Amino acid sequence: MAVLALLAAGVASRAQPAPTPAPAAGAPVWQARLPAFDEPTYAREVEALISAFEHSTGRKLVPGPKGRVGLKIYTDSGPGMATPVPLVKAVISALERRGFATKSIFLVGLNQLRLRMTGYLPSLVTGKSPFDGHPIYVLESGRYYDPVWFYDSPLPQRFDPIFAEQQTKDFSNTSTRDEDRKSFLATPLFLDADFWINLPVYTDHAMLGVNGALVNATLWNASNTARFFRSPANAPAAVAEMSAIPELRQTWMFTITSLEHYQFIGGPFFNSLYSASEPLLWLSTDPVLLDAMARARIDALRKRNGFEPISEEIRTLEFAETLGVGSTKIKQAKIIDVGA
Repeated sequence: MAVLALLAAGVASRAQPAPTPAPAAGAPVWQARLPAFDEPTYAREVEALISAFEHSTGRKLVPGPKGRVGLKIYTDSGPGMATPVPLVKAVISALERRGFATKSIFLVGLNQLRLRMTGYLPSLVTGKSPFDGHPIYVLESGRYYDPVWFYDSPLPQRFDPIFAEQQTKDFSNTSTRDEDRKSFLATPLFLDADFWINLPVYTDHAMLGVNGALVNATLWNASNTARFFRSPANAPAAVAEMSAIPELRQTWMFTITSLEHYQFIGGPFFNSLYSASEPLLWLSTDPVLLDAMARARIDALRKRNGFEPISEEIRTLEFAETLGVGSTKIKQAKIIDVGA
């Protein structure tokens, strides 16, 4: 794909769009090492990363006018490849120490069943979860989309973006063509919160290349997006354009991700035979750079195991870089080690 062919996109809003934040390109990656994947270790290293970020940028993670903060988690590959619960608990504890009330820290996920299977929603047996007291917004319920905030492109067909093949096999599409061309954005993260934090997990993806920071913030944060997977060119362009929406970027504080588990082939369906683990925790305001670093690891593992690298025709990260969302230049990345 020699030319960047972007989709015609628009975002409707109640007010004038906020000015686009400065490009994330050139932002450092703060890195901590995890001698264990337990709660005390995550708590210590997350605090070290956030403190380093605050000290370096001057941005404090404290309550603002809205007094709320959102956490975008990933559970859509199911048990074994979800945002680690100890990581989320560590981020919550760090936010509570900075003045956020428990009820003011909310979690956002896509699918109710997988949120329950991965331990985020309360168990049907005990009625308890590690996140009692924190609102959990399930996007596929349809309750958290606003009709005036949408990404518009003429690419119909609706189905679940992860388990798409069986989702609509026995169901007819009764929506209008106008409804099919819109992907509604989940507004709690950028309308109801002072800021939000992205907490992805990394897998490969046949259409997107890397399923990570950019995708968790965009396609897995909107409705009616699996229609983009009908053509290999559509999903990467949609991810790039959605990640460049000014309102989403303005409130996106940073991405923090653990390499406790990630997958190098067969994703986004979890397969333990093709998963890997490294004792690393990353924090950055540049989601493109984080995805590029993960892509390099995925490609190295593919080569080591006799598989082809991610196709160079999948230009998700390069599209986002062109729109000023971040940098793919991992050799120029500034890695700052923090913590013990």
